[in-house]
Amino acid sequence: MRKDGVRLKNFDPMYTVAAHIMDKRVDSMNMITIDVPVEPVHEYINTKRKDGIYISHMAVILTAFAQTVAEFPELNRFVVNSKIYARNELTVGMVVLKSGEADGTMSKMYLKPDNTVFEVEEIIQKYVEENRNTPENNGTEKVIKFLLGIPGILRGAIKLAKWGDKHGLFPKSLIDASPFHNTLVISNLASIRTNHIYHHVYDFGTTSMIITMGNSREVAKRKGGEIVFDKCMPLGIVMDERICSGNHYAMAFRRMNKLLSNPSLLENRPERIKTDDSI
Repeated sequence: MRKDGVRLKNFDPMYTVAAHIMDKRVDSMNMITIDVPVEPVHEYINTKRKDGIYISHMAVILTAFAQTVAEFPELNRFVVNSKIYARNELTVGMVVLKSGEADGTMSKMYLKPDNTVFEVEEIIQKYVEENRNTPENNGTEKVIKFLLGIPGILRGAIKLAKWGDKHGLFPKSLIDASPFHNTLVISNLASIRTNHIYHHVYDFGTTSMIITMGNSREVAKRKGGEIVFDKCMPLGIVMDERICSGNHYAMAFRRMNKLLSNPSLLENRPERIKTDDSI
C-alpha cells in the first residue's frame, strides 16, 4: 500500500488498459498552451498593493490551480507501476534560486483545494524563505556527494530507489523529501526573462503535471468583428493523459482560466470540494 495515494478501482477500463500500454509517463505526455490575459491579473495585484497587501503572480496561478482541483479532483491522480492512484495531498514543487547563484533548490509546498489567495501567498513566502536559507551543505547534498565519491554506488542506489517507489515501499518521510513526488511542478520562467517551455514529466516519482510560466506576449483575438491583440501570459502545460479524460482536462482548464480572468474570486473558498468518484 502506498503512503501517498489510494489506488483507484472503480475506473474506466480504457484507462486501466492505457496505463499498461503506456507504462512510462513520458509515453503519455500531452501538451497545451493556455494564454492567460495579463490585464485582469495585473489590475488585481496592483489594487491589492494599494491596500498594502502583496500578492504575487505565482500565488494567483497556484490558487487558481488548487481551487480547480477542488472541482476536478481527477487532476490530483498519478500512475505508478501501471496502477492509477488518487493522491492523499495537494503538493507543488518549485525551484527557488539562491541569491547570486545560477542554480536553485526544490522541495515542495503543501496546499489545500480550499486555500484562498492570501493563504497561498503566505505559503509561497515561507517556502521561498526556507529554501533560500538552506545551508549549502545540507543533509541531501552530503549524501549525494558521498554517493558520487564511490564508483558504481550511485547507479545502484538509484535503481533501488526506482524499484522501491514502483512497489510502494517508499516511507512517507522519503516521499515528503522527494521533489519528484508532487501533484504539480511549476516554474516561473518569466522571472528569468525566458519563454514558456513544455517541460517533460519525470518517469520516476508521481508528478502528473508540469506548468511553466513564460514571457508575456500579444495574442490575436476576434472581438466585435475586429482583430485585437491581448497581452497574455502563456502557460506551457504538460500532463499525463492516463489520469483522466481529455474532457476532464478541457473542463478543468476552462475553470482555471475563468478564475484567472477574475482573480478576486480567489479570495473566497470554493463552495464545495469534490471527492474523486473512482475511489
